[in-house]
Amino acid sequence: MPAVMKTPGVYIIEESAFPSSVVEVATAVPAFIGFTEKADNKGKSLSKMPWRITSLAEYHTYFGGAPHPIFSLGEDTGATARPGGRRSVRTVAATDAAGFSFAGTAYKLTPPSNQFLLYYSMNLFFQNGGGSCYIVSVGSYSDDIEAETLQNAIPLLIKEQEPTMLVIPEAVRLSDTECITLQQAMLAHCGAVMKNRFAVLDIYRGFKDRQDLGGDPVDAFRSALGVNNLDFAAAYYPWLNTTIVGTTDVSFDNISVDSLPTLQTILRLELNLPADGSDGEGRAKAASDAVNDLTKDWTAVPDGATDPPTADDISAGKALLDKVLTGLSPQLYGAALGQIKDELNLLPPAAAMAGVYTAVDNSRGVWKAPANVSLNAVVSPSVNITHDDQEELNVTVMGKSINAIRPFIGEGVLVWGGRTLDGNSLDWRYIQVRRTMIMLEESIRLAAKAYVFENNNANTWVTVKSTIRNFLTGIWKRGGLAGGSPDDAFAVFVGLGETMTPEDILEGIMRVTVLVAITRPAEFIEITFQQQMQQS
Repeated sequence: MPAVMKTPGVYIIEESAFPSSVVEVATAVPAFIGFTEKADNKGKSLSKMPWRITSLAEYHTYFGGAPHPIFSLGEDTGATARPGGRRSVRTVAATDAAGFSFAGTAYKLTPPSNQFLLYYSMNLFFQNGGGSCYIVSVGSYSDDIEAETLQNAIPLLIKEQEPTMLVIPEAVRLSDTECITLQQAMLAHCGAVMKNRFAVLDIYRGFKDRQDLGGDPVDAFRSALGVNNLDFAAAYYPWLNTTIVGTTDVSFDNISVDSLPTLQTILRLELNLPADGSDGEGRAKAASDAVNDLTKDWTAVPDGATDPPTADDISAGKALLDKVLTGLSPQLYGAALGQIKDELNLLPPAAAMAGVYTAVDNSRGVWKAPANVSLNAVVSPSVNITHDDQEELNVTVMGKSINAIRPFIGEGVLVWGGRTLDGNSLDWRYIQVRRTMIMLEESIRLAAKAYVFENNNANTWVTVKSTIRNFLTGIWKRGGLAGGSPDDAFAVFVGLGETMTPEDILEGIMRVTVLVAITRPAEFIEITFQQQMQQS
């Protein structure tokens, strides 16, 4: 308003020459829900509280380290050991447990009922380009993985504005029906409640081949998921054999105390030691001592000492024994630990894909399909999908497209699909279209809040239209919208007789219509060859 002029003089009035700008919202900030070692910020509990981190180091600070899974070892009465001599050590086909065979007997390593995945998934996320994210810790490693606990954490994210993706790695550790129910809750949160988030889902038992005798995991997923909010999610198949857990991360300490005598028996048989554990001579005595130490009481006071061993002493002693046993029995002992390592490294792909989304968004933009990208820290998919196998995954009558992860010679493991679960929709078939639209809608919505309660007249309409056009022009210049010119790429309409009636204005409603042409991927490239007549 002009200043009140009562005294003669010169008065300066400043007026804004430009409309408010639209700030592009973040597009790749996933929220992870799961169980952690701790949830603490300098004495303040972070349990069931969305907490933003930017690196794995910060995760360690606030949420601790890896779980310590304990496997049970025993004879596998349901498996047939492969033929071999006394010293033959071979792996056997695993179903729900890893295994190996020795001297004509099959053994299995059964994982714990609570096999926590969040820590390993976070490693996979950051390995594949992940950045800022939110962690919701719903419990510690002493708790049971329960569907209700995970599902009740989803509403905690409603008050958080920044997250744009939702990932729950431990959903696959529930029963099949509980997993689907939790995933349906994720879809409802992203597509019905918030309408600005994208869920990345894992296939339950996705490490299985589709021809597995236990049933096709993809068909089971499709049949049970339903049809609601499918355009706000994508699913990937199969699971991944990763390198997150290293050889030094597993030892005999990952085998239950009750199972260590079984391991002792096998090692004594392999090393030709007395079955009763009695000492031999020389090298045999050293080997016998090492095998016997598997079941020793590590907390007992050593001979000649007055104080019990510290935690560091116990850790060092176990590490030394593991090294000795590896040297004595690289085949059998190494095979057993190798099976444990492989089991822990078999991870669902959603967390890796959240990292891929982040990396692609940062390098190319949210309008680039997160596909034809190699995965880091991945050895191979658990199932090798061929070109023909993928046809039914990508295009199906029911429309629930599943994105394949496939190995290619000389290229590594690539993400070979970029569709949402709403694969038959011409509007929302592609991940990049849905996520680009979320970004545009949220950016413009937040900018338009500045005009709430402004006069609903031509001046405001022109300002709003100019603000949106400037923002969309910038997106078009960066390749986010299709068209040879801004007018081909988008259109903005607002005004009386154009988007509003006189009744709308009386009711305080300003309607703005925005049309955008979002880029779509070249999913199918057809090159036609034809012979022509010789020209000379």
